Amino acid sequence: MCAIARRTTKTAAALLGLALAASGGSAAGGTGDAFAPVGTAQPFLPGVVSTAYSEVRVAIGPDGRTVLWGSTDRPGGPGGWDIWMVRRADDGAWSAPQPVPFDTPHKEFDPSFAPDGRSVWFFSNRPGGFGGDDVWHVAFDARSGRFGAAENAGAGVNSAGDEWAPAIGDDGRLLFASDGRGGRGRHDLFVSTFHDGAWQPAQPLPGEVNSADDEFDAVLLEHGRVLVYAHSVDVENATIELWSSLRDADGAYRRPAKLDARINAQDGFALGPSPDPARAGVLLFSGRRPEANLGKSDIYAIRYRRPSR
Repeated sequence: MCAIARRTTKTAAALLGLALAASGGSAAGGTGDAFAPVGTAQPFLPGVVSTAYSEVRVAIGPDGRTVLWGSTDRPGGPGGWDIWMVRRADDGAWSAPQPVPFDTPHKEFDPSFAPDGRSVWFFSNRPGGFGGDDVWHVAFDARSGRFGAAENAGAGVNSAGDEWAPAIGDDGRLLFASDGRGGRGRHDLFVSTFHDGAWQPAQPLPGEVNSADDEFDAVLLEHGRVLVYAHSVDVENATIELWSSLRDADGAYRRPAKLDARINAQDGFALGPSPDPARAGVLLFSGRRPEANLGKSDIYAIRYRRPSR
């Protein structure tokens, strides 16, 4: 299957959705009481990461010195969907953006660091997978900035469909989106655990988040207490918004709520949430904000109210 021919990019889909009415989806609405953005979203590293090109889903290494992100239109990469990288020197200066060495002429996108910073996770439709976009990972040495060879996450995670936005939680579980493993709707969120040398068959994220619509681009914050994720009634044709959900004592994520206009700007879109490991209580996300955009899609940072335990 050629995923490029089968669907548009998430960013292009969001741009198409600007012409449509914003949708709250089939999950419960609301602004949420325990988790909420605070203040105003600000462009992240303007001129370095946030530029005139499209930037989607930033990933920051635990030491704060390495930043990765995806772009579908930045020139100079080996393919159309590439992962880019900058490194911060001892004097605080950032290097010029370069495609990561594990990029190929195929798609590489949605990077994230494991909590220990020793591996980077992403999706790719390179040969050697199970279908469309598969979850892959590479080893990473933060001191040298070198990456290892790409490895497929295996059949417990990947399917004949598309798997997007992999992220390892503090508890070691792999969280990702898939449209090829069944579920309640289009893209749903799944989790997999690693033992006996392999990632085990993924299970739907427990709770009330997955719906008949698209749920994807998810991240766990506050040691798994908070889930932030992208929601759309149709990722290729409708507006994409960020929602949040809280974990209950039984491990299920309930009370999904659309985040307010500090993130989901009117006539804009939001997706690709990620943590800032150097700044507790800061959420990074991708999107277009008509009052502040530098390009087609930029990376923003905003503080959030940390929920009580």
